[in-house]
Amino acid sequence: MNLKSLSGGQYRPLSEEQVKTIHKASLTILEKTGFTFEPGLEDVLDMLKKAGATVDRNNARIYFPRDLVIEQASKAPERVVLFSRDSQNDLDLTEHRVHLGTGGAAIRILDLETGEIRPSTLKDIYQLGRLVDQLDNIHFFLRPCIPTDIPPTAYDVNVFYACLKATGKHVMAGVNDVEGFHKVLDLASLVAGGTEKLQKSPFISVITSFAISPLKLDTQTTLIMQEAVRNRIPVVLSCAPMAGSTSPITMAGTLAQIHAEQLAGITICQLTNPGSPILYGGIPGMANLRTMGYLGGAVECGMMNAAIHQLSNYIKVPNYNSSGLTDSKIPDIQAGWEKAFTSLLAAMAGSNYVHHAAGMLESMISVAYEQFVIDDEIIGMSCKVLKGIDIDTDHLALDVIDSIGPGGNFMTSPHTLEHMRDEYFQGNGITDQKSRQKWEKEGSLNTRERAKKIAQKLLDEEKRSYISEDVDKLIREKYTILL
Repeated sequence: MNLKSLSGGQYRPLSEEQVKTIHKASLTILEKTGFTFEPGLEDVLDMLKKAGATVDRNNARIYFPRDLVIEQASKAPERVVLFSRDSQNDLDLTEHRVHLGTGGAAIRILDLETGEIRPSTLKDIYQLGRLVDQLDNIHFFLRPCIPTDIPPTAYDVNVFYACLKATGKHVMAGVNDVEGFHKVLDLASLVAGGTEKLQKSPFISVITSFAISPLKLDTQTTLIMQEAVRNRIPVVLSCAPMAGSTSPITMAGTLAQIHAEQLAGITICQLTNPGSPILYGGIPGMANLRTMGYLGGAVECGMMNAAIHQLSNYIKVPNYNSSGLTDSKIPDIQAGWEKAFTSLLAAMAGSNYVHHAAGMLESMISVAYEQFVIDDEIIGMSCKVLKGIDIDTDHLALDVIDSIGPGGNFMTSPHTLEHMRDEYFQGNGITDQKSRQKWEKEGSLNTRERAKKIAQKLLDEEKRSYISEDVDKLIREKYTILL
């Protein structure tokens, strides 16, 4: 069952009038309140001033005229395609087409064999990439954890190498600096067979958390963002304020601030390189006011992330947002309900690129191999909802009903055999639908135990490298690869 690139848009937490109200409020924020900035952005400030923004260098403030913002937002592509290496998993980000996958920067992982928490490693990124490559309902691979076992100087190239070697699905991650971006660009160009081929069908993209909420430009990431758009590599303009901490406690206030931050980022990107492919990257979250930490699994996060798609769709820019987060520490019932609600809401909203949807635990601090298997099932079910119900002559089955007749049985009907695998969601085997007797005979395994067995089985499959031996040799001659 193909559950990729289906259309959402069935759930709209905001009315059309409310979307317009937030958009106008965001333009007012940019004109009246403006942005602050860190040192080191002189060229950006000059560019903005030349374009018509008011730049107060003494008080570190940028004021964006609404006409400038509206004009630059209109230059951003309405459709962005994030390519895969096998062309089977290309992501067509347009209108309400939905794709869900991995994400995050976890620093811990639940060991698949021991079940104990430990620091995540470069090998974990590779193994998780291999796992995701075989899970059909996870549509892309965004680096889900941080390798704590390698030096920062080796980080960027090794992370992208591990991802590109493990999976043919689209790969996304952040980089630490402009130099790191150029190394990754070179690495991906070697894999693609040249920079022009990579730019024509980009199978990598870069996350740039350019905005420190509230309303502040981060120097390093803004420069990375500009360098990526200059090189036609798709960029996510990520900002993730927490309601009650780095944005207003109200959902409306948080959405207005995020939209303002996104419009500022879009303006900078389109002034840097008009028409460059970008994703509107608002990720609204909530602060846990008891601990001042991040509250990942709240249903309001699902509501706000659904609203984010409406805001991005209003200005006709594809969006990146979030679902599948949980505050649970292990794959359990709490993780299940928190993930299911937020992923279903994001999918039904029509969000184009939904990261964090697979694997995350403990408010993004940790991941678990088995959780990816469970979340593959949740994502599949969410996308099945988008597929809807087919109503045509064959599916209405009037002839079949007539041929079976009153008091008959449809179990052995050819029509039943024809549609038994495509009408209903089949899943990856994680959902238990056996009788109690058979379940007990097979060990009375719970969901987590079944997921661990499936994950281990997939990882035991023969390893496939998505980087050829010749290219791998070239890469290793140029860079210190630690995998």
